[in-house]
Amino acid sequence: MMGVLRTERVSIDFGGLRAVDNLDFQIGDEIVGLIGPNGSGKTTFLNIISGIYKPTRGRVYFNGEDITSLPPHMIRAKGIARTFQTNRLCLNLSILDNMLLGLYCQQQTTWWQAIFMSSSSSREIKLGIEKSLAILAHFNPALITRAYEPVMTIPLIDRRRIEIARAVVGDPRLVLLDEPTAGLNSEETNQMINDIAKIRRRSSQISIIIIEHDMTVISRITERVVCLNAGQKIAEGTFSEVARNELVRTAYLGG
Repeated sequence: MMGVLRTERVSIDFGGLRAVDNLDFQIGDEIVGLIGPNGSGKTTFLNIISGIYKPTRGRVYFNGEDITSLPPHMIRAKGIARTFQTNRLCLNLSILDNMLLGLYCQQQTTWWQAIFMSSSSSREIKLGIEKSLAILAHFNPALITRAYEPVMTIPLIDRRRIEIARAVVGDPRLVLLDEPTAGLNSEETNQMINDIAKIRRRSSQISIIIIEHDMTVISRITERVVCLNAGQKIAEGTFSEVARNELVRTAYLGG
C-alpha cells in the first residue's frame, strides 16, 4: 500500500512525560480509526501530524515529502485538514463566513488586488461561495437556507457538520477528525456516521484518520483500526481483530 501519510519512530516528550513513543503509522486511501484510553496520545499524535507540535524525534512524511518541520498553515496548504475535540468555529460569524475560512489556503488574490483589482477578488469570493454552498448541501441541504445566520444559532450536530465541511472545502488529501460525535446523542451519532461516509463517497481521494471513543462509529466506518496506549501502538487491524486483542482489553479495562 502506497502511504498517503506515514510516520517513522515519532516520539514527543513533555518534560519527563513521553506522550507518543516511537510510533510508526501509515495510511493509504482509507478510513483509519485511532482508538485508545484517555491519555494514550491520540490527539497529541494528530497535533504532530498537523504541525501544532514538533516531535522530539522521528519524521512525518506526506505524499512522500518530509513535513516534520513545517508550520501548521503550510501543512494545511499541502493537503492536510482537521477538526478538533472542542468547537473551533467563529460563533459570531455566519455559516458561510466560517466555510470561506476553510478556503484561505487556496486564495489566489492578494490584499492589494482586493483593493485595486476588486473584480478578481469578487470572482474568487463568488466561486468560493458557490463551492461552500455545494458542500454544505452535501451534508445537510437545510443549512443552505441558514447560510447567513450566525453559527451560534445552529444546533450542535450542524456545528459539527460545518466543522467537517470547512475542513473538506479546501480539497484536502487527508482529513483528521478528532471525536466528531462528542456531545451528540445516539440518533445524531448515526447521522454523523452517514455524513462522514459521504466524504468518501464524494471523493475516494480523501483519506481520513478518526479519533473516537464511541466504538459504534469506529466499527461502522473504519477499514482499519490502530490502538494506542501510553503513546505506543499496541494493536492494528480490522475492528474485530483489534477488539479481540488482549492488550487492548487490558488497556481499556485494566489488568
